[in-house]
Amino acid sequence: MSWKEAAEPVLSRMPVVERPAGHVPFRRKLTWTAGILIVYFFLTNINPFGLAVGQGSDFFGQFRSVLAGSSGSLLQVGIGPIVTASIVLQLLGGANLLGLDTENDPRDQVLYQGLQKLLVVIVTALTAAPMVFTGSFLPADEAVGSALGIGTLGVQVLIFAQIFVGGILILFMDEIVSKWGVGSGVGLFIIASVSQQIVGGFFSFSALGASGFFASWYGVIVGDVPASLSPFTAEGLQNLLFDPGNILALFTTVFIFGIVVYAESVRVEIPLSHARVKGARGRFPVKLIYASVLPMILVRALQANIQFLGQILSSQWAGMPAFLGTYSDAGQPISGLFYYLNPIQSRGQWMWFLGEIPASVEPWMIAIRLAVDLTFMIVGGAIFAIFWVETTGMGPEATAKQIQNSGMQIPGFRRNPQVVEKVMERYIPQVTVIGGALVGLLAVMANLLGTIGQVSGTGLLLAVSITYKLYEEIAEEQLMEMHPMMRQMFGNE
Repeated sequence: MSWKEAAEPVLSRMPVVERPAGHVPFRRKLTWTAGILIVYFFLTNINPFGLAVGQGSDFFGQFRSVLAGSSGSLLQVGIGPIVTASIVLQLLGGANLLGLDTENDPRDQVLYQGLQKLLVVIVTALTAAPMVFTGSFLPADEAVGSALGIGTLGVQVLIFAQIFVGGILILFMDEIVSKWGVGSGVGLFIIASVSQQIVGGFFSFSALGASGFFASWYGVIVGDVPASLSPFTAEGLQNLLFDPGNILALFTTVFIFGIVVYAESVRVEIPLSHARVKGARGRFPVKLIYASVLPMILVRALQANIQFLGQILSSQWAGMPAFLGTYSDAGQPISGLFYYLNPIQSRGQWMWFLGEIPASVEPWMIAIRLAVDLTFMIVGGAIFAIFWVETTGMGPEATAKQIQNSGMQIPGFRRNPQVVEKVMERYIPQVTVIGGALVGLLAVMANLLGTIGQVSGTGLLLAVSITYKLYEEIAEEQLMEMHPMMRQMFGNE
């Protein structure tokens, strides 16, 4: 008996959000999307009952804009389990170990979706458990345990249950948006998380421990700053250039916005013509960022899981070898393997004159760390982009079948899927690798220079790209709504 036959009774019965039976009006899609977004913000502001608020640490803080969620809330784990499950399935699918035909076999499609949900449930439990039971990240309130008579362990179990339910809720919220709303839930949550940080970085007078951008400059304009921080002194100029609310961060933020929008518009357009309808022509765009920036979530999530493992080992293994890593009082690696695998997330981690680098860290250590981060992001971005294209039906073979089924063909070539596939192989693989590597490079550059609100470079890239694609999808939905015949042509009825 194969593994599919053994697992089918479980995987086929996993809870699922039903797809709409027919066309969902655009306004209803917007309503569902807005409703889920409100629920998301609501859940990120609810602390689990029994949590010692204000204590513990948020290790995922440096990855928070990528993994969404909020520290110390019901959505503590964010979209991390969903992304981790996707990484596992992509690796297994890329190695052809699953034996599932998700393109043509409806039964295999159901098994794949069920397997993904099961993995998300398992990863949610494995992620939440060490956060709660080690006491380092989500400490239990002993007073609550005494009042309820269940002790500290009982409160920890209670917190774990709430965090686990929050992780499952975000899974189904993502599915609701994907089937009944506009775009995807994962993308929507990333936009919400990043936008919140950017707005706070611009306007808050206490954003992330420092004044927001406009608050800082308001103080300069009205003269409400200490003499030592005047922009006409060396210390004041450094403050306005390099502190969280500063010119360099604004420049980097605007630069990333511009370069992503420009890269989204760079494309190779392959001409198409209809095989039976004369004069009916079109173009198939192969964008520079063909795989989108979503594979970057997979790369950063992999790095986050590696660092999470290091945090667990350092807090629970008193005799952890020094070559694996030594940690500061703030819980960050300052030497060893986990230090070199920890991505640089801010200017203060490599600019000496900011005074944030520990004395034990040598310049050559930072150089190695930067080289590892660049290699990880560029090579990892290219590899995960290839996996993403192949598993989402965007590869040359799948694209050729789509063009064939739509009745289109490439002028000057025979109307044959193999012929179209060979033409697509001239562009798609190369553009996929180049685009994935470029996005990885941009993400590292943004982290090195810093952004408004201290959003990670990857998070900003994701937010801009997802917003751009969401705009395109909304425009397409509006076009379909105004011209119902187009829904029938594209099979969206």
